Amino acid sequence: MDSNTITLTRFFLHEQQKFPEATGELTQLLASIQTAVKVISSAVRRAGITKLFGTVGEQNVQGEEVKKLDVLANELFINLLKSSYTVALLISEENETIMEVETDKKGKYIVAFDPLDGSSNIDCLVSIGSIFAIYKKPDNTFPTIDEALMSGKHVVAAGYALYGSATMLVISSGSGVHGFMLDATIGEFVLTDQNMTIPKRGKIYSINEGYYHDWEDSIREYVDTKKDPAKGKPYGARYVGSMVSDVHRTIKYGGIFLYPATKAAPKGKLRLLYECVPMAFIVTQAGGLASNGKIPILDIVPTNHHQRTPIFLGSEEDVKEVQDIIAKHEKCSCVSK
Repeated sequence: MDSNTITLTRFFLHEQQKFPEATGELTQLLASIQTAVKVISSAVRRAGITKLFGTVGEQNVQGEEVKKLDVLANELFINLLKSSYTVALLISEENETIMEVETDKKGKYIVAFDPLDGSSNIDCLVSIGSIFAIYKKPDNTFPTIDEALMSGKHVVAAGYALYGSATMLVISSGSGVHGFMLDATIGEFVLTDQNMTIPKRGKIYSINEGYYHDWEDSIREYVDTKKDPAKGKPYGARYVGSMVSDVHRTIKYGGIFLYPATKAAPKGKLRLLYECVPMAFIVTQAGGLASNGKIPILDIVPTNHHQRTPIFLGSEEDVKEVQDIIAKHEKCSCVSK
């Protein structure tokens, strides 16, 4: 037993001391998030025993079947964030509208979150997760509903929880990426992966190849290149179907995660504010890149809180390679016209 264990709360209290102007509100907010993650982790572990598998017979705003654990996770995030007295607005994948916190509980942050990513995998025990991004106005004033749609440049912290063989919380507040493992014996997240960095190039690509014939030509060319021995040693294909799992592996081992547009979803499928921006923030802080194929994900100014986007993120050289192929095809298309 380590007598000098660095817990998540201790870590951020230490970080807070580096900024004399810090009020402690962000630390307080992160404490509420970690509590939500602890409860969700416990619920995930006992879902089969406590009858939390299956759906509730409804669809969410995305048109997806709502799972029982989806409902629990969403309510946990909402209740704990509201009671933290640090948040003004909440944006959830599960709620059609932006939620405004009561005046007597209102803080200065906006939190966008996917309470249970990959929930279609719940019943078959595949790793799932939670994703969040914390936004703040530059002038430090209370945001209104009309000011909720901020680009990734206004993110002050972001992270994800992975409920896998262990529960891990990966967080960045703009000074590197740090991973904390939940130690069930003491009920605390303990620092295990400090200053996580992604390799410049990897050997794995992650994409749902079932949509191969619905992709643009540039994406097919890129994936074909990764499988062609004549173009170099082929990459390994890994795809879980839970963004948290696929991105976490990409950060650890390098490579690229791709979720391009398709004929059925020309604007992409993954949501910008509470899936793509948090992951782009984390990957960028870890030394990687995140793009929609043309511009950085963090530069996109949203027009809708459920806005979707294509995304390519991972090792710097891998993302640049797919961007170059996309640019080449767009140039050829313009010339042919």
